[in-house]
Amino acid sequence: FGFRAILAPSFADIFYSNCTKIGLLPAILDEEHCRAVAEAGEARIDLDDETVNCAAGVFQFQIEHDVKHRLLNGLDDIGITLENGGAIDRFESGPAASLGPVTTSL
Repeated sequence: FGFRAILAPSFADIFYSNCTKIGLLPAILDEEHCRAVAEAGEARIDLDDETVNCAAGVFQFQIEHDVKHRLLNGLDDIGITLENGGAIDRFESGPAASLGPVTTSL
């Protein structure tokens, strides 16, 4: 359906996490501001500024830096991993890679 964001007073942790992993912004606004946006009928969400702008006003929301980075750059879990490609390559070509996994038993 082309949804890019969901505004709500709260989200379950798993739902919130799943949204961010598929590129959907779960923005938390208090109930009063959610109602104001619904009554306005439309809004502009600015992820850079962390604001929701509608006829009723401009409302601030907060989002974790890592989640914001993921959404602004269109990254999924693989994309996040590939951002560290240089470090992974250095590790795999270094002496620690030949040691194999380290396990301990109790």
